[in-house]
This record gives sequence, C-alpha cells and structure tokens, in this order.
Amino acid sequence: MNWCPLFVAASFSVLANCSLDSQQPATCSLYPVFMEDFNELSVSADTIGPARWTAHTPWSGDFGDAVFLDPGPDGPFIIEDGMLSITARKDEAGRWTSGLLAAADATGRGAGTRHGYFETRMKFPPGKGTWPAFWLAALKPVTEKNGNVEIDVVEYYGHDAASFQSVVHVWFRDPEKKRAEGKKTAVPDGALTEGFHTYGVDISPDRLVFFFDGEAYWSQDTPPELTGPVYPIINLALGSGWPIDETLSPSVLLVDYVHIWGRNSPPPDGCRPGSPRKG
Repeated sequence: MNWCPLFVAASFSVLANCSLDSQQPATCSLYPVFMEDFNELSVSADTIGPARWTAHTPWSGDFGDAVFLDPGPDGPFIIEDGMLSITARKDEAGRWTSGLLAAADATGRGAGTRHGYFETRMKFPPGKGTWPAFWLAALKPVTEKNGNVEIDVVEYYGHDAASFQSVVHVWFRDPEKKRAEGKKTAVPDGALTEGFHTYGVDISPDRLVFFFDGEAYWSQDTPPELTGPVYPIINLALGSGWPIDETLSPSVLLVDYVHIWGRNSPPPDGCRPGSPRKG
C-alpha cells in the first residue's frame, strides 16, 4: 500500500517524512460535497430543498439561553461580501435571540458524507456567556435515535478566551449507553475572537483527526456506530450553564465558509488526513 500512515506507534504525531504530495490510493481522493461560501443566504425554518440550511436542530429545535430565530428581515443572519454573520441580541422584551444553521431537516434530507473532511473558518464574538460551535450530526431521520454520532469539532465558551473544546458523542435512547470523549485545547488568550481561524475534522474508517489552522491536534477512534453520513451545524448559542448577565448585546459570530469533501471507500486504516488544499 502506498499511502501515508497516520501515526507512529502510540504517538499522535503525523509522520515527518509524509509529504503532502505523497501518492495515495485513488480511493483517498477528495471530491467536493458541499461548498458553502455564503455568497447568498439559503435557509428555511425547517425544510431542506431548495434551501441549503434549516434554522433549528432537526430533532428538538433550540438549546441554550437564546431562542434561535427563523430567517427573515429581523432574523439573526446577514450575508455581506461573502461572509455570514449570526447575531445574538436582546429583543425589546429583554429576551435573548440568536441563530443556528443545520444542513439537514427532520426527514434526513441534507448535505453530508460518511468519510471525508469537514472544515469551517470563523471568528468568535468576545465576551462572557457566548457559546459558538461547529459540529456534525448523523444524517438520518430524527425517528432513528440509537447510535447517533455527534462530532463537536469546536465549542467555544466565552468566559475562557484561552481555549476551545472538541467532543465526540454517541447517543442512545437509553442514557446509560451514551458515551463521550473530549479534548480541551489551549490557545493564546483572545486569539479566537481577535481573528479568523479554521477548524476541521477528517473522518476515515478507523480514525477521526481534528485540525486547528491546518495542524492536527487530536485524534479518536471512529465510533463503530458511524455507519452513515454526518452533516454540519453552525450556531451562536448562549449559556450552557454559564451566566449570560455580562454577555454583550449584540454579539456576532462571523463565518467565512463551510466546506465538505468526501472520499469513496477509503482503505480501512485511513488516508492522509486533512484538507485537499495545499499551502
């Protein structure tokens, strides 16, 4: 076999002599699945097609301490110069509102892939109480509730401006069966709110490899329950158990793009992980 092995023994480090230009099997080739560059807003309240996004989670609607609004003139979504902004603010009644985009609906229609690479480029809002995230959920009808894999590529909690978190969940109807593994990654204080950064995950049959600004920082075994495609979700939630009394109104999440590349039947021990882009 002529592809780059992902790891050396028990070490997480990618092989130093594994050039980005190394030849890989044809099945490792990445192809575009969903290239959202936010040149226009294509979102409905809850139905995919012709809209590319829905404005609530397909299975339960909202979460956190802000209500996710439908699209519209007074909604949380604005696109300007190829950039999406999602704004959290207090309305006239003092109620917090914000936004979420999910590339699927409750029937299981949507955009995703089982094996491939998912990436976004975002700039988080400053201030306590914010909870932006880029995450993946199982692309299947919401009536199928067992063995659903959720991959939280990045969750950011505004009270801690020097880290972000990544989590892999497997959900079941029986709460005793659910499981999760997580990773907290340190960054320079304030870096994630002062500039744009990329967050990605590569999904192969055996490994999930997580990337920050193009560098691998964490890996997990691919859950055996991941037997079908997953789709992306981006949101600006508030709270998650942390107080929002000091949260700035408005708070704005900026999203440059969400890109998905797929792979057809990659080898069991994986491909060179990461984006197909060079440099």
